[in-house]
Amino acid sequence: MAQSINKKTLVTLKAAFAAFGVYFCMYGFRKPFTVASFEGLSYFGVDYKILIIIAQAVGYFISKFIGIKFISELKPEKRIVYLLMFIGVAELALLGFAAVPAPYNIVFMFINGIPLGMIWGIVFSYIEGRRTTEIIGLFLCSSFVVSSGFTKSAGKFIMDTFPVSEFWMPFCTGLIFIIPLVIFAFLLERIPQPTEEDIQLKNKREPLNRAERKELIRRFFVPVVCIIFLYVCLTVLRDFRDNFNREIWDGLHFKFDSSVFTLTEIPIAIMVLLILGFMVKVKNNKKAFDYYHYILFAGILTVGFSTYLFQNASLSPFMWMVISGFGMYICYIPFNGIYFDRMIAAFDIKGNVGFLIYTVDSFGYLGSVLILLYKNFGSAQTSWLNFYIHLNYIITAAVFILSVIAFLAFRKKAKPKSNSNQFINFDTSKIL
Repeated sequence: MAQSINKKTLVTLKAAFAAFGVYFCMYGFRKPFTVASFEGLSYFGVDYKILIIIAQAVGYFISKFIGIKFISELKPEKRIVYLLMFIGVAELALLGFAAVPAPYNIVFMFINGIPLGMIWGIVFSYIEGRRTTEIIGLFLCSSFVVSSGFTKSAGKFIMDTFPVSEFWMPFCTGLIFIIPLVIFAFLLERIPQPTEEDIQLKNKREPLNRAERKELIRRFFVPVVCIIFLYVCLTVLRDFRDNFNREIWDGLHFKFDSSVFTLTEIPIAIMVLLILGFMVKVKNNKKAFDYYHYILFAGILTVGFSTYLFQNASLSPFMWMVISGFGMYICYIPFNGIYFDRMIAAFDIKGNVGFLIYTVDSFGYLGSVLILLYKNFGSAQTSWLNFYIHLNYIITAAVFILSVIAFLAFRKKAKPKSNSNQFINFDTSKIL
């Protein structure tokens, strides 16, 4: 028995380590450019940094729509090939961004976003449908909390230490992460498939054809629509904080070096891991699914309340960035897989997490593009800091309302059969 437990623990740790490593390294090809200011550059009446962020986000946006079909139908034997190929295309796009003069190099940031948008679905397909998916998923999700700050710190270190321009810095940073990413990718490929026990607890995960995808959306139409808009709001807040972290810190008049982008994110990752890690102990999928909504309510209220305290000088800038970031991430992280993993198990859904992730994620980056355009054309005189503060309040209200509606819709939908976690279909027109 002890040997069996040790073997299961070893598989879990190996999967968590490999998944974390792949996605951590992926950020080396995605986010370092955001630490550059590209000060004084603008084209077509739009700040150059906004243009390249939008270009990458549009690539992500398109990628997510492609991923609805691609990830939901992905065969296990093809995962490693596509993973490495997509990373290679992303790094070559960064080379094009460096070599081609502005503003023509903007198209390469768009190209960079398309393959990178597929990586999350590929990585999560390795770990979903397991007894320990939540704990592995948490380590995976914590990677983009820590990695975003770390890769920005790496990019700033490269510019401060070597004669590397803002345009060549993203490509040079990506080079550092290529070999580690390949190693982690092959470790991920070697983790065992889900066991019979895993399948009994979490359902077998299968590819979905077009008709099955449409039926799944029809069955959960109202709550899924609420989750889509809710996730758009969270993505807008997360992306704005991530992409304009440096400008927000500048507005706070807080003395900092390259380490601040990492130091604020480490306590966030630890707190999120500790709290969401307890969810793995909840065996009843229906209860666990309810608990995720309670966490969502508390997390988003933390964002609004901490912002209020900061404005009233009750929180220091550093503590505000940590606490508001924690509230945002504890809401955002579950929707990157573990929330839908429990949904599939609780409602006995045939399918896979990738389809649900990419359905909601496809709209998230559209929201990010629209908010950047509004900032440039509709609120250009507002500082990055004040714009971010207002965004915190608006999104707190929107997410709280949408999460309550989604929770009530799912609760109305949940009609248990006998003593199991099975649920019957429900007429969505009667939900609200």
